[in-house]
Amino acid sequence: MAHSAVSQVSLTVPLNSDLSLRRSVLKVHNISFGDNLWVSFSPLDLKTKNGKSRSQSVVCMSVQHASTPKVSVSPLALEDVNDPPLNLHKPKEPYTATIVSVERLVGPKAPGETCHIVIDHGGNVPYWEGQSYGVIPPGENPKKPGTSQNVRLYSIASTRYGDFFDGKTASLCVRRAVYYDPETGKEDTTKKGVCSNFLCDSKPGDKIKVTGPSGKIMLLPEEDPKATHIMIATGTGVAPFRGYLRRMFMESIPTFKFRGLAWLFLGVANTDSLLYDEEFSKYLKDYPDNFRFDRALSREQRNKTGGKMYVQDKIEEYSDEIFKMLDGGAHIYFCGLKGMMPGIQDTLKRVAEERGESWEAKLSQLKKNKQWHVEVY
Repeated sequence: MAHSAVSQVSLTVPLNSDLSLRRSVLKVHNISFGDNLWVSFSPLDLKTKNGKSRSQSVVCMSVQHASTPKVSVSPLALEDVNDPPLNLHKPKEPYTATIVSVERLVGPKAPGETCHIVIDHGGNVPYWEGQSYGVIPPGENPKKPGTSQNVRLYSIASTRYGDFFDGKTASLCVRRAVYYDPETGKEDTTKKGVCSNFLCDSKPGDKIKVTGPSGKIMLLPEEDPKATHIMIATGTGVAPFRGYLRRMFMESIPTFKFRGLAWLFLGVANTDSLLYDEEFSKYLKDYPDNFRFDRALSREQRNKTGGKMYVQDKIEEYSDEIFKMLDGGAHIYFCGLKGMMPGIQDTLKRVAEERGESWEAKLSQLKKNKQWHVEVY
């Protein structure tokens, strides 16, 4: 796929102007002017007279003019590595990264809060799409006094080039974990997820200890650019798929020209709970032959029996197509809460039996062919 040359215009904008970085990194990167412009912001590291950094006082705006919404990325040397980076930073020697931005992703009617968090690793914790970072929240491990907190794993929600397309950041999609009293049904503020709340409460400039990257099961196979990739997510399980789709449809990568089909199923509670919906909707508009997107909104939609609509109901709705694609070598990915898998497996088993097939035999073959990718937590 050919792409026209890209020209850039740079200007500095004071933070107190109308183009201030108070607009989030995420929203700014998703802006398109017409159908062919992308805007990216990156901080300038200026020094004051006393030598202190003023990295948040000005921003540089690059406006890229192109015939398609593909963005130039760097360094392209990240494409030269044959094997994925693994465990470059272990729990005993984590890398200290810096929070760039924290943005609430969901609307006011969403149950709970989910945030998009951009982390600056300075190029020192490279990763591939589909991998995870470990995060060590501050404080003592309550079960082992005198030791640090345990590592929590989060799927990375960006490509190896990050949201600034420069290979120096990684993004996480984090839902704030809260607990409810089973008797009163009210939130118990004395109990909360230590790491998720630390991340969602973080401010730009805060330090964060990261480990990894880890994981191979969710790596995006790129040997065949015409392959079909079926992605099934619940909630924040959409994180690795955002990375896949940015790589397929947003970034200009000389060594990877995606010409296949990406089909995303996303299950959330309601419209306000949809994650990265503007981004995915843009791919749908720009690449209708290469991207499909089905939303399952459990509190707003009904399945064929009148019950709540979950991702497995959407899978059943398109089961004939999905099974034919799997028979043709398609990859299928699942990411989200562990509780999603039993319902999905039951649906796939029922559909297989209706087709006169053994689901156990089919699943065994999919695993043998490395078409089956699962990461649940």
